Amino acid sequence: MDLPIVTVFGGTGFLGRRVVRRLSEHAFVVRVATRRPARGRELFGLDDPHIESVAADVQDDQSVAAAVAGAYAAVNAVSLYVERGGTSFQGIHVAGARRVAVQARLAQVRRLAHVSGIGSNPASPSLYVRRRGEGELAVRNAFPAALIIRPAVMFGPDDAFLSIILRTLKVLPIYPMFGLGETRLQPADVEDVAEAIVRALQREELRAVTFDCGGPSVYSYKELLTTIAAEAGRRTLLVPLPFAAWRTLAWLCERLPNPPITTNQVDLMRFDNVASGHAPGFAELGITPHPLEGVLPGMIARRAMEHPAGAI
Repeated sequence: MDLPIVTVFGGTGFLGRRVVRRLSEHAFVVRVATRRPARGRELFGLDDPHIESVAADVQDDQSVAAAVAGAYAAVNAVSLYVERGGTSFQGIHVAGARRVAVQARLAQVRRLAHVSGIGSNPASPSLYVRRRGEGELAVRNAFPAALIIRPAVMFGPDDAFLSIILRTLKVLPIYPMFGLGETRLQPADVEDVAEAIVRALQREELRAVTFDCGGPSVYSYKELLTTIAAEAGRRTLLVPLPFAAWRTLAWLCERLPNPPITTNQVDLMRFDNVASGHAPGFAELGITPHPLEGVLPGMIARRAMEHPAGAI
């Protein structure tokens, strides 16, 4: 009996590659749809018959159609944090999301999981958050039974969240906070989010559901920094920095090839990033989310091995 195929767009990304591995462990054949299939082969190797990498761009109808042909399910885990050149939030999070949903429907794909984010809102003053919200609407309009997965800010060994905080704590005795550090966050383990996507796809009922995937604890940004610094053994002075100053800094950083911070990330830190409390989440999928404190020691130890000279 042939195993069902699941196409994962963005399958080489921070979340996507974990979704790919978990799907392959759950007896699926995984088609990694990416603009750089060589990267997929580099990550997953050539000897796993259950994982194949194909060229696909969510901004191109033909490649998306080819990627979902014959698939049982599809996952859209493509994300964009910096608009650059011809790549925009509108193109990726709205038009690209719609394209995946339309082509999945035309290919008679049974299930579609679209990865968005907690707080996504088409009426948000943040362009990034607004486009995420518009993307959800576009997906549901094109594929009414689509599953929407809304993770909170995610952490993991190679993330762009905790890793940056740890790196900054290492070199700065004074840590600048976003505003007064009052923004509330509910960090989620990226491995838990990947498992949630797989379990959502495996549910028997075929209906539209939105899952809010927030971690087990809510922190203010200041509390989060204090927790991380204490675990890392760092005595760091936390200093408020106005959002206007952060935005100017981020605007300058965006001129770099790989900006350490973007204006959209600054805008995101103005708003609480916590589950609504009204949508199903990890519990409904039978998942007990891992606490940040349980993962931090391993991340710190790993960084110490990779950067032994006084590293965190």
